[in-house]
Amino acid sequence: MQIKDRIRGYLPVVIDIETAGFSAETDAMLEICALTIGIDEDGVFYPEAPQHFHINPFAGANLESASLKFNGIDVNNPLRMAVDEKNALSAIFSNISAKLKSEDCSRAILVGHNAFFDLGFLLAASKRTKLKNPFHQFSTIDTVSLCALYYGETVLAKAMRVANIEWDDSMAHSALYDAQKTAELFCQIFNSQQYS
Repeated sequence: MQIKDRIRGYLPVVIDIETAGFSAETDAMLEICALTIGIDEDGVFYPEAPQHFHINPFAGANLESASLKFNGIDVNNPLRMAVDEKNALSAIFSNISAKLKSEDCSRAILVGHNAFFDLGFLLAASKRTKLKNPFHQFSTIDTVSLCALYYGETVLAKAMRVANIEWDDSMAHSALYDAQKTAELFCQIFNSQQYS
């Protein structure tokens, strides 16, 4: 089975974004991680290698102190090795476009925990940077809904525990960690379902 046969020609890509607020148009995107999902010869989904970037706030971006306190990001820390959002998205979109071509998929579909939030920031950043976005513009696969259905939980940490997936609270709210764990959760749910 090819991955295009599993979700209507779509390539699932797990995205997690850490931000400086809740408004995609005005608040900075500070960190992003993307993982494409692969499929083996037995039709089993698995997460591929992550692409992870710390991002410099765009010019004029709003930085909400409450959001920075929540995610623990110090935007002035030189050890972040942050890049401009155009560079980060260009690298991520290029990788996804190559995967779309090699897998003969029509579009990428964003997989995320509260996926509409990440999609909103991704679309706003794509518009600012004038980059062609490979993602479906409104369809997503939301692991909040999947977790509610499968595990009776909507909070990521609680769903992980019910799903018996290792979870470290001290690592949470990092785009890299959250994306990797969301990908693991997504694959576990999809692999539990028989599909022909």
